[in-house]
Amino acid sequence: MNILRKPQTALAVGLISCITLAFVFGGVSAPQIAQRLADAAPAAIAQAGGGDQVQARFTSPNGWPSRHPVLVGGEPLDETTRARIARAVADLPGVGGISWSDGDMMVEDHFNPLHCQEDVQALLRARTIRFEESSSRIDIASRSLLDEVATALTPCVGAVIQISGHTDRSGPEEANIALSAERADAVRAALVRRGIPSAALRVEGEGSSHPVEGLEPTDPANRRIEFSVISTQPLMPTPVDTPSAR
Repeated sequence: MNILRKPQTALAVGLISCITLAFVFGGVSAPQIAQRLADAAPAAIAQAGGGDQVQARFTSPNGWPSRHPVLVGGEPLDETTRARIARAVADLPGVGGISWSDGDMMVEDHFNPLHCQEDVQALLRARTIRFEESSSRIDIASRSLLDEVATALTPCVGAVIQISGHTDRSGPEEANIALSAERADAVRAALVRRGIPSAALRVEGEGSSHPVEGLEPTDPANRRIEFSVISTQPLMPTPVDTPSAR
């Protein structure tokens, strides 16, 4: 079993908000899903040897429901037992990435970066990352949305994520491609400032070549940013990432 330890990012990796589960799970509300997972976790933890020593918290730092639990407690347990507990919680249907409050993150075969893509797509269904007119400068009103996008991407650090910029079909296509690339790069820079490693992000300017299905190419709604996972290789620990024994 591979355990990725990154204490410098443990809180960011562990405490992941997922307020948009309704889009992914057929209309069921995020609080309902988080509560269902929280109700099922104690039995799984107990069966794996955690007894009443370990708790799974399905909430973000802001109290939002999340399917990315943080496991709390269990410090006296050996690594094999801790890994077995994490595996048992991860096997609950609907659970996302698992982390321990003291810095361990389980990645092994449960690593599924497509969850990140789904979460970000759900965020962007309701809102759009906006830019100043004819500019790559991100509108100040989109900062909170970028915070949420960074949070949704954090569990999949190690995957390679492509940021694609799109425009409508107004103006010369050469200029559209350049502007869409500049906007994608601006989003990349904003996410790096929010803790997403630059090596995990790629940018592409698509111009107006891929309008939203059902929209006319000239419709302004085609101006958008999209995210897609293009590699699912999890990040492996390095000597810098791996702390000394607890």
